[in-house]
Amino acid sequence: MKAHDMALLEADIQYSFRSPELLRQALTHSSHAREQESQQSEGKTGIANGDNEQLEFMGDAILGFITSEALLTRFPEFREGQLSKLRAHLVSEKHLIRAAKQLHLGRYLRLGKGEEKSGGRSKTALQVDALEALLAAMYLDSGIERVREFVLQVILEPELKRLKRQTKDGFPITDYKSALQEKAHRMSRSQPTYVLVKEAGPEHNKIFTVEACIHGHGEVEYVGRGQGPTKKKAEQDAAKDARGYLSSIDERKTPKGRKKGSSGAGE
Repeated sequence: MKAHDMALLEADIQYSFRSPELLRQALTHSSHAREQESQQSEGKTGIANGDNEQLEFMGDAILGFITSEALLTRFPEFREGQLSKLRAHLVSEKHLIRAAKQLHLGRYLRLGKGEEKSGGRSKTALQVDALEALLAAMYLDSGIERVREFVLQVILEPELKRLKRQTKDGFPITDYKSALQEKAHRMSRSQPTYVLVKEAGPEHNKIFTVEACIHGHGEVEYVGRGQGPTKKKAEQDAAKDARGYLSSIDERKTPKGRKKGSSGAGE
């Protein structure tokens, strides 16, 4: 990694490494490290060719800890299930890639020739792994406080603000089956059941249709229907439909002018 590139990235993350080698390692994909090893002459020690896999492992844990800590402080009224769902979203690849792209991490990755040719710089997994490795590198370089500041400013706060503006409950539902189960329980309904009612299309491009049945007083009260390329996705789609039905009933029962209890994942 060239000194110029390192300076640009450090400017973007607003942090200057005391041990530059940690930053290099955080951006080194295994393909580059193995390629360098193979090019070294036999009998020579050569230079260290560490990749970012171990740093990514550590960074994942650091991110989870800081996120959990921040959510407990920010949302003391949330239950464990609600906190877990919000944390899952905030540390998900789908969310982290936004921060990785904002920092242009793909531009700085150290890749092997094969990975470079296959478009490695634009791959979501490689960019997110590098972001998590970067967190570990910062932690090893200066400790948890600087990493916490970075995670809050770059990863957590922007997304929490966005979710507050765009979603009713403060964060998105990513698991509608769990959300439906919680909603049914709070409204004294039996647990929903799922039935695969149809499979259509060729083997390589099937469409599954699933019904999510809500039971009330021993009878089927409502049937939510969903479709998807897998049974799992069809079930999620059906659960979303069924949950919408229960939410409409819940809202009708809530007197006008009176707010419901604390918001959360299953509301």
